[in-house]
Amino acid sequence: MNTHDLRRYAPATARNRDAILEVLQPELKPGDRVLEVGSGTGEHIVHFAQSLPQVHWQPSEADASQLPSIAAWIQHARLPNVAEPRHFDAALHAWPSEEFNAVLCINVVHYTPWQTVPALMAGAARALKPHGFLYTYGAYRREGQHTSPSNEAFDHWLRERDPRFGVRNLEDVAEIAREHGLELETIRAMPANNFSLIFRRS
Repeated sequence: MNTHDLRRYAPATARNRDAILEVLQPELKPGDRVLEVGSGTGEHIVHFAQSLPQVHWQPSEADASQLPSIAAWIQHARLPNVAEPRHFDAALHAWPSEEFNAVLCINVVHYTPWQTVPALMAGAARALKPHGFLYTYGAYRREGQHTSPSNEAFDHWLRERDPRFGVRNLEDVAEIAREHGLELETIRAMPANNFSLIFRRS
């Protein structure tokens, strides 16, 4: 990478992007529009857009310092099916006025304050077309218990970084989603003790 390359790298992306794509691919069809909430470095959305070129992708990110990296990844890949990244905090900003077939939220729920969860569910319910879905990925507790020692250690690390962060209880997240008309349809165990969740708009 040269000194003018603004692309950032998140090591976890290379480890989980194909596993996530395997879950998403059967759910998306040509012409679908997808909003990613929390695009981070931009690596995930570019990988998905390369693999699913007939799907339109809209990246967004609450941390404005990440936007140049997302734009650089899109430019480097020369992808016509990815829009310019938007500065967007799901809990603070007005949601896009467009409708989407899917909303993606990868490794965000545990890195944000709890109030982001109801904001995410409410916003996704409004932004999704009928029968569209919200996809979340990350570590979760099950019935209040950590699913592995590594996730418990990760939870401690998150809370030391910011007391508002933490590994959420899956059942609590599902209940909030249900209150906003999103039904938990799929729970899929993923590598490194993570989960893929699909919430369907009823």
